[in-house]
Amino acid sequence: MSLDSDRRRCYTGGMKINAVLEPQPEGGFTAYIPALPGCVSEGETEAAAKKNLLDALQGYLTVANKRSLTLAKAKEGKVFSLQV
Repeated sequence: MSLDSDRRRCYTGGMKINAVLEPQPEGGFTAYIPALPGCVSEGETEAAAKKNLLDALQGYLTVANKRSLTLAKAKEGKVFSLQV
């Protein structure tokens, strides 16, 4: 997936996007993409959660293309955790 810099519309290509993977107390994992509200999935294992999130992302971008939605240009950053 990539981003058209003029119109900032999604199309097929090679886009990198940050995702977050969180273990759940009851078991399994939740994965989501902070830059895309509602793009969330889960799985029993890390691998399953990542695969399911990729499926969710593909669906999200398909809908965005069909509706000609614009997406905010991705910011470079790193996801990290802090312990308090």
